[in-house]
Amino acid sequence: MTLDLPLIWAVIIATAVLLYVLLDGFDLGVGILFPFAATPADRDAMMDSIAPVWDGNETWLVLGGGGMFAAFPLAYSAILPALYIPVILMLLALILRGVAFEFRLRGRRRGKAFWTAAFAGGSICATFAQGLILGGFIQGITLDENLAFGGGPFDWLTPYTLLVAAGLVAGYAVLGATWLVWKTEAELHGDARRWAWIAGGATAVLLGAVSLATLLVHPRVAERWGYVDGALDMARFLPHLPIPLLGLAGLAIIAIGLSRRSHGWPHLGASLVFLSGYFGLAAGFFPNIVPYDMTYRQAANQDNALALMLVGVAILLPVILGYTIWVYWLFRGKVTADAGYH
Repeated sequence: MTLDLPLIWAVIIATAVLLYVLLDGFDLGVGILFPFAATPADRDAMMDSIAPVWDGNETWLVLGGGGMFAAFPLAYSAILPALYIPVILMLLALILRGVAFEFRLRGRRRGKAFWTAAFAGGSICATFAQGLILGGFIQGITLDENLAFGGGPFDWLTPYTLLVAAGLVAGYAVLGATWLVWKTEAELHGDARRWAWIAGGATAVLLGAVSLATLLVHPRVAERWGYVDGALDMARFLPHLPIPLLGLAGLAIIAIGLSRRSHGWPHLGASLVFLSGYFGLAAGFFPNIVPYDMTYRQAANQDNALALMLVGVAILLPVILGYTIWVYWLFRGKVTADAGYH
């Protein structure tokens, strides 16, 4: 039996990106919510809630980006030039955020306000840049006859990408708020519930707006979903119906969990909303890895290279997953404003 190595690597990279969004999404969301904390002690508790896991969460971004470079070099060489500016902006913001995290924890009291602002600003900027990257990716990348990038340096900057970026900021905020609902107590827990309601509502509205804009602006995606010439083809739409239903279920779980004062269920609901959006993207452009003119098979490296890398991933990936699960289990308790984890 011959392994379909390009498909296996496409699944690995897609899974790494999904895990990055779900895991780093909530700690970026905590940073987005930083300016709304009532007291410095609350901000300390918010930071304590992500301190054991935030740097490990970014491992999945490295795996996704490095895996793309190694397994699909043709796609990497087309996507990066199209999105250089928002990618560089994201990386600089993530660096600022990481530096601010460490200096805020260990720096002098006099500089704490600066590093607090830097952490929040880095989180917001990194999230917005990721939204611009996502929007630029969805709207498509111009390729020439050699499957190289053939567009301009600012093709990614459109009203559509700005809408997607705003939606991602709201989405990460609801991930962060529901994480804090799960991990905190007392006044901060109540504030997190209020933030989750607001961010959840904004996410629902912006998700609907992005979905509608995608169908109206990008006819290739609309055709996949059965929306052609202003009419809905139910034969094409019905196979995709479980995807929006999953998103609606996620929003309902958030609302019900918050109403019943549940701790973990709202975060599960927020994760389902993102999972729905991810499946929706896949339905819109798979098997293209560079929308909408390069498939993952066209972009794949040679099979011998893919097989060699797969051996390394087969060894390392279980270690990374095991370590991640262990850390989350070890720090599964609640965080208090004065004592950290308990």
